[in-house]
Amino acid sequence: MSIVSLLGVNVLNNPAKFTDPYEFEITFECLEPLKHDLEWKLTYVGSSRSLEHDQELDSILVGPIPVGVNKFLFTADPPSPELIPASELVSVTVILLSCSYDGREFVRVGYYVNNEYDTEELRNDPPQKVQVDHVVRNILAEKPRVTRFNIVWDNEVEDEYPPEQPAVDDEDLEEEEEEEEEEEEEGENEESAPAIKKRKLQEEEAEEDDEAEDTDLEAEDEDEDDEAEEADEDEDGDEAEEVNDEDDEDEDLDDDVGTTREQTTETVPTPQDTTESK
Repeated sequence: MSIVSLLGVNVLNNPAKFTDPYEFEITFECLEPLKHDLEWKLTYVGSSRSLEHDQELDSILVGPIPVGVNKFLFTADPPSPELIPASELVSVTVILLSCSYDGREFVRVGYYVNNEYDTEELRNDPPQKVQVDHVVRNILAEKPRVTRFNIVWDNEVEDEYPPEQPAVDDEDLEEEEEEEEEEEEEGENEESAPAIKKRKLQEEEAEEDDEAEDTDLEAEDEDEDDEAEEADEDEDGDEAEEVNDEDDEDEDLDDDVGTTREQTTETVPTPQDTTESK
């Protein structure tokens, strides 16, 4: 639980010229006596592309802090125009109001700031060189962005919060990533060994099943060939019997024809017999 709570910030002197000081009326509540002072700081973000242009406008120490609700006026100098890139001097930027206890930041309030020329003519046709005297600022006080951080206070044990992580170089990060990748690969290899063995067994079983099917098919083909041969032999036997029966029938016909001829020869009278009868 935070011992100091920010209750409100009232932005004064707004809008104002770019060269005017910043003024804030800050209200906060302290729940317990504190051993150290509170440090309040105002930072101007000079560029959205680099931290090198950030300017710390002012910082103050407030203390000793009595228990209860407290209010004070915080005034800070304007930023130095020569430390801000010319292309970002007349544009939208950010200011940060932060508070720390014993070197540990526990609250931060951010505001958007719109810097523009004070006349319509300069806004429509800005000069090549920025005219700072004609630049005015407008802090969007109605839409602050408040961020709170958990820190260790006087009555708390430091072990309750995780320690701050030391800075790590890029080389150390790369080495750690390589080690993690190697460990992952080793784990994958260990996991894949049983899978490979299982796959081999499945392949061997599939091969055995294919061989058994081939053997059954060969046996079926042989049985079909034997049945076909037996059928052919039966047909040949039937044809031979039919031929023999036909030969026997031919012989019987020949015998009948011979007998008929003999009978015909006996019944026809000869010419000599005919003459005698006359």
